[in-house]
Amino acid sequence: MKSIILFFLIISLGSIITGYLMDLENSEKLIGFGVIGLFFIVFPLFSYYRWKDKNIKDYMITKENLDKMNESQKKNKY
Repeated sequence: MKSIILFFLIISLGSIITGYLMDLENSEKLIGFGVIGLFFIVFPLFSYYRWKDKNIKDYMITKENLDKMNESQKKNKY
């Protein structure tokens, strides 16, 4: 999965850099495809790769998590 993300990242960045540096007929399209590749392919794949084994409930603010935070603050205070 890492290699796929890296491959698409290099392709997208290469497309953007090529569009900026070369004076081609389709320079704007190269830049646009590079940006679309970053936002619709690279970022979602990276997010999925980083979050696939995590429990989302650990990062949500719930009553239990608020109670845990309050307890830890009270312990650290004294």
